Amino acid sequence: MNNGATPRDAHAAATGSSAKENVFLFVPNLIGYARVVLAVLSLLVMTDRPLLCVALYCVSCLLDAVDGNAARYFDQCSRFGAVLDMVTDRSTTTCMLCYLATAYPQFAVAFQLLISLDFSSHYMHMYSSLVTGAASHKLIAKSRSAILRAYYSNNNVLFLFCAGNELYFVALYLLSFVNASTATVTDASLPAWLPVSALYWLAYISFPICAGKQLISVIQMVGASRALADKDIAERAEKRLAAQHRD
Repeated sequence: MNNGATPRDAHAAATGSSAKENVFLFVPNLIGYARVVLAVLSLLVMTDRPLLCVALYCVSCLLDAVDGNAARYFDQCSRFGAVLDMVTDRSTTTCMLCYLATAYPQFAVAFQLLISLDFSSHYMHMYSSLVTGAASHKLIAKSRSAILRAYYSNNNVLFLFCAGNELYFVALYLLSFVNASTATVTDASLPAWLPVSALYWLAYISFPICAGKQLISVIQMVGASRALADKDIAERAEKRLAAQHRD
């Protein structure tokens, strides 16, 4: 018996509350937007207010650990959120490395290579995850690197490497306002009371973690390349087999 319901009403009833959901307004994605705003604000004061820049930059980075927990807590995991998170990470770090390339021109090529490695490894990893049908770029197949699997499966390990990586760049950023020969603050934009020795120690301690993060990026890029090549070989074999059947 027809009760007057339209096909649209039936679809809404079948999908339930999901029809009312707006992925762009998910709590973790709102946190992601806040990260973008904080990162942009840090760029605006990067040249003349280093302490404020570091505060904004670090809060933006720390929120990276919050949005994932929020997504799981509110059951609001989304592909858009995952991409937003990764793009924000890459863009934020790239902006810092661009500044460092100008602050340390003798190492400009090294910083440019770090940017290239960061973008290429993550893009290739994300793309290979999509074409191989992985539910998430953090789900690493057993055939892939055990190091990469440990990196993505353990949140504590992931946080350690990401935090150490950013802290090393932050330390270099603050040290760009310091006279290296006298190890004293020479730029008026940085307060004289700031312990310069602590900045050097922060750089020394975080450097091995940063180096490890770059090694993981290399492993990630190599693994993604192999996964894509294996996919190509499998598809070519399927095409040859289909062609033989047609013949």
